[in-house]
Amino acid sequence: MLLIKHYESRETMLEMPESTLENARLRAADLAGADLRYARLQNADLTVADLSRANLKGADLRGADLRGANLRGANLARADLREADLTDADLSDANLVGANLHGSDLMEANLSHANLRGANFVLAGLLRADLSRANLSRANLYNANLSSANLAEAVLDEAELHGAKYDSFTQWPDSVDPEKRRAIHCPRRRAGDR
Repeated sequence: MLLIKHYESRETMLEMPESTLENARLRAADLAGADLRYARLQNADLTVADLSRANLKGADLRGADLRGANLRGANLARADLREADLTDADLSDANLVGANLHGSDLMEANLSHANLRGANFVLAGLLRADLSRANLSRANLYNANLSSANLAEAVLDEAELHGAKYDSFTQWPDSVDPEKRRAIHCPRRRAGDR
C-alpha cells in the first residue's frame, strides 16, 4: 500500500496499492507537495496534474504523460523521465540534478531557474523551451533539439553540446559559442517540427 502524503503537513492525500501507479490515470490530480520518492509511475497519465513542490526524487516516470503538468519547485533529482512527454510543463525552479530525460519531449516547457546539473537530455526535444537562468553544468545535451530555445543566462559549464541542434532563434548565454561547443546550426524548419 502506498500512502501519498503532503511533504509539509504529512497529511495523507491518497492511498493506493503500489502496483496501480504504473499506467495510473491521474489526469488533473492535485498532488501538490506529495511525497512520491521512488514511486513507480511508468506510463502514468499526469496530464495537467499539479505536482508543484512534490518530492519525486528517484521516481520512475518513464513514458509518463506530463503534458501541461505543474512541477514548479518539484524535487526530481535522479528521476527517470526517459521518453516522457513534458510538452508545455512548468518545471521552473525544479531540482532535476542527475535526472534522465533521454528522448523526452519538452517542447515549450518552462525550465527557467531549474537545477539541471548533470541531467541527461540526449535526444530530448527542447523546441521553444525556456531554460533561462537554468543550471545546466555537466548536463548532457548530445543531439538534443534546442531550436528556438531560450538559454539566456543559463549556466552551461562543462555541458555536452556535441550534436545539439539549434537555429537562429535559439538564445544562448553571452559566454557560449555553440559552434565551438560542436552544436549544429540548422535552418528554421516548419512550425510544429520537433
